Amino acid sequence: MSEFPPFPDADAALAKRRIVLVTGPSGAGRSSSLKVLEDAGFEAIDNLPIRLLPALLEGAGQDRPVALGIDARTRDFSTNGLMDLLGHLRARDDLTVEMLYLDCAPDVLLRRFSETRRRHPLAEGGPPVAGIEREQELLRPLRARADVLIDTTNLNIHELRGEVERWFSPDGQHFLTVSVQSFSYKRGLPRSVDMVYDCRFLRNPYWDASLRTANGLDPRVAAYVGQDPRFDAFADQVFGLSELLLPAYKQEGKSNISIAFGCTGGQHRSVSMAQDHAKRLAQLGWQVSIRHRELDRQNEDKAQM
Repeated sequence: MSEFPPFPDADAALAKRRIVLVTGPSGAGRSSSLKVLEDAGFEAIDNLPIRLLPALLEGAGQDRPVALGIDARTRDFSTNGLMDLLGHLRARDDLTVEMLYLDCAPDVLLRRFSETRRRHPLAEGGPPVAGIEREQELLRPLRARADVLIDTTNLNIHELRGEVERWFSPDGQHFLTVSVQSFSYKRGLPRSVDMVYDCRFLRNPYWDASLRTANGLDPRVAAYVGQDPRFDAFADQVFGLSELLLPAYKQEGKSNISIAFGCTGGQHRSVSMAQDHAKRLAQLGWQVSIRHRELDRQNEDKAQM
């Protein structure tokens, strides 16, 4: 259940930098909400000392929206101090400041702490229920001042994501970022990849003396790999699979998918395939980042020389 108070005029807000303060009792979903906001394009910062916040918001060229996680563990936290800061920020003409409060029923918070075996930050060595009661009393004035109040008592992680995105993502959109990378099988699989494609069956530029010292970023290498009679069918089918799966992952609520292409040395074929795949996805409008693990390592080694 969410409570929806009126927002500032939307046209006026567009010209201002958006600041979202995210708070609420421990275990209610503050960290998860910050991750959602980060995926939506916010610069997300957790537990920044309150006294440093004004300095953070100063400086030229800082126009990204900012999401700040603040709770009772934050250094120099006090309810009155945060209320004063909130009033000061809202008085500025260059900012649109909103407070997102994540709330949850005490019995559900207690169950979450019991399931994870986490110690409540305000329990002071006692049972979690004491810390829960103390924290809710401490934060009560902030709850009353919240612009958006989301009760996470009966929400799962996907439903929470949907609620936060509905309020703070542009047009309520959910964003899925796609990471495409190349790698060498000799150095092992990358960590935390979702899909891996083996490119070692493609013709290998390594055996062409004029291309051996080049890499897949070189148009000559890309053309050489692309002349393999199996390249087009392989690239098309990999792309078709991404076209099918990425919307499903997005609907499921995932925020990032990692796709990796591997070859023997991670220099030629995998780099060419990763470049081709990333370009196709970007042309469809997906947010794509690309990394070539072995090339990056070479550049780092050269920088250290």
